[in-house]
Amino acid sequence: MSDATSKLDAALAAADASLDAGLDRLLELVAIPSISAETAHAPDVRRAADWLVADLTSMGFDASVRDTQGHPMVVGHDNSAPDGVPHVLFYGHYDVQPADPLELWDADPFAPALVKQPDGETWITGRGASDDKGAFMTFIEACRAWKAATGALPCRVTVLLEGEEEIASPSLGPFLEATADELRADVAVVCDTDMWDHDTPAITTMMRGLMAEEFTITAANRDLHAGIFGGAARNALQVMADVLASCRAADGSVAVAGFYDDVRELPEEVRASWTALPFDDQGFLDGVGLSQPAGETDRSVLEQCWSRPCFEVHGFSGGYSGEGFKSVIPGKAHAKVSYRLVPDQDPETVRAALRDHIRAQLPADCSVEFTALGRAAPVAMPVGGPMLHKALDALRDEWGKAAIAGTGGSIPILAEFRNRLGLDPLLVGFARFDNRVHAPNEKYDLSSFVHGTRSWVRILDRFAR
Repeated sequence: MSDATSKLDAALAAADASLDAGLDRLLELVAIPSISAETAHAPDVRRAADWLVADLTSMGFDASVRDTQGHPMVVGHDNSAPDGVPHVLFYGHYDVQPADPLELWDADPFAPALVKQPDGETWITGRGASDDKGAFMTFIEACRAWKAATGALPCRVTVLLEGEEEIASPSLGPFLEATADELRADVAVVCDTDMWDHDTPAITTMMRGLMAEEFTITAANRDLHAGIFGGAARNALQVMADVLASCRAADGSVAVAGFYDDVRELPEEVRASWTALPFDDQGFLDGVGLSQPAGETDRSVLEQCWSRPCFEVHGFSGGYSGEGFKSVIPGKAHAKVSYRLVPDQDPETVRAALRDHIRAQLPADCSVEFTALGRAAPVAMPVGGPMLHKALDALRDEWGKAAIAGTGGSIPILAEFRNRLGLDPLLVGFARFDNRVHAPNEKYDLSSFVHGTRSWVRILDRFAR
């Protein structure tokens, strides 16, 4: 047995031996209501940062709380590794979503617990148990296991934990700019994504971007009596319905001029990887009570969700929708919409095209006002790099299989890592699709925590070889 193999085995054994203590640490962290969106919880966000610094310091990291204009960052460095090994930058976020509506939770969202399930699985429950405390603590516990078993990490490691991810990371860009020399590394890894299925971990290489918009259409200068003005006066809600309908074609494509100009096709390696995945198009929709895909008719469901852009309506309102009936013609109508974007599409270019399209659809006597709600650039990661394939090999060693996947969601920080540090992070996820992130009764599977920790032990070993 080689020295490297014996060290890996010792680190894996240490991870297994410290499971109970690791779970106690995770439950203690989840119990801190670090809700970044609510000013009343700002002291709790700070308390979570302090807790993490103390934990990293106890392992030998040089860790500190870094103040920003908003909530603080946590940075920890460990230089115990031998010379000549890669420098790994690990990113996670310790802030969480608000827990509302509280009445839909089975228990206090900040009283985490281990709950045995009928199928034999155990759930770690509580707000942040999955997103992202349980996820990033798998990496922290892997580092702890290496230190306990061998006294050092196999790679040089920097940990960056953010306190504002759930509010779109307003301080992250300036922070990365100011600390670029300190944080620059050979590889960045992020643990804030999902597994492919219940038993298959995934490295996500493509994430769609986001462009969100709110707009108000005005017709008459007030709501009108339908009996007096009906048939002659323009109805703002009807105009809104027509405008929204005009944004998509009958074949499921987006009907905005120039929208597809910068959309590229999938790389063949990625397409082949996706084709090999055992994905059930019909079962995917059946699970949410649907039967027919609604996207571009010449694309698979995976492509529709992962690699093709789309337009969605999230809500529109106007007139009267209360109890009973009120015979009015609305003078104003409001809508919230978004685009999910793919690599090479620029959110602001798409925003301008949407606004031009809406203006062109307005009939006489109508006007529109726009409000930008947010944006995130789409990201595609290289699929041929050595670090990605080392991570895939490590995942296969632990789980027996691994997938290269995409996701329709958006993580704004990925573009920041590329732009500020010149890094394309590896997105390694152990969350499952039923973890109820951002929803009541959030959970993280114990098996995800156990095998996630062991996976990071193996990934660090692979990176160092």
